[in-house]
Amino acid sequence: MPPVEPFLLRSATMWLLLQSVLLLASCLRSAAAFPKGCYPSEEEGLKTFRCSNARLTEVPKDIPNDTNKLYLDSNRIPFLPRDAFRDLPLLLELDLSHNAIAGVESGAFRGLGDHLHSLDLSSNRLVSVSKDAFSNLKAKVNLSNNPWLCDCRLQELIRTVELVAGSSGGIVCDSSVQEEHVGKAFLQVIADTDFCNMYKKTTDIAMLVTMFGWFAMVISYLVYYVRQNQEDARRHLEYLKSLPSKQRRSEESSTISTVV
Repeated sequence: MPPVEPFLLRSATMWLLLQSVLLLASCLRSAAAFPKGCYPSEEEGLKTFRCSNARLTEVPKDIPNDTNKLYLDSNRIPFLPRDAFRDLPLLLELDLSHNAIAGVESGAFRGLGDHLHSLDLSSNRLVSVSKDAFSNLKAKVNLSNNPWLCDCRLQELIRTVELVAGSSGGIVCDSSVQEEHVGKAFLQVIADTDFCNMYKKTTDIAMLVTMFGWFAMVISYLVYYVRQNQEDARRHLEYLKSLPSKQRRSEESSTISTVV
């Protein structure tokens, strides 16, 4: 009968080795599930998922759903589709800066409204975004360093979101409905210009011009119609004058009653 202590020692060693193999396999399987260049970590007690400089062209689908901080900065993401972050109910911070984002679909941030604190969309290619894309979002948003078109749509967006402190000066008109605003900070421009009121006035003028055009067409048609009937009546009267008197009186009566 073998000694008990060596047997127990060998058993404990084998058990620890088996646990180590299983743990390593689990880690390798988890790492393989993440996109290349992405890795989880813990920062200041918060679960973080980093994909910075990972050459991503879309938002990854295998992000752990207990992530608190998500870094997708410095990639090549061009577009944020609807429900892009729907499976991240604990997300507090989202960094999408330094990408190629030119479009944000309405509903892209759906599900993040109650808990997201910070959203960084700076240094992208945003020109125009609907305010609906940020509806119900309570996070502070950084929209600086984008090639913005300064118009009513941007004015509505700025009134919808809460900007990160100190970031408003970076929202500059790359293009504008009025050329003199190009190169100026947007908040400086809207201090003197109401783009939405300007758009309403332009729309009202366009409607008035359209209505006047239709009215002029109707009047022209009525004038033409009256003149054409007068010409036909004149020709018919001349024709009647050329007839014998008895037949002329009969047809004149018929013509007068028709004209009347």
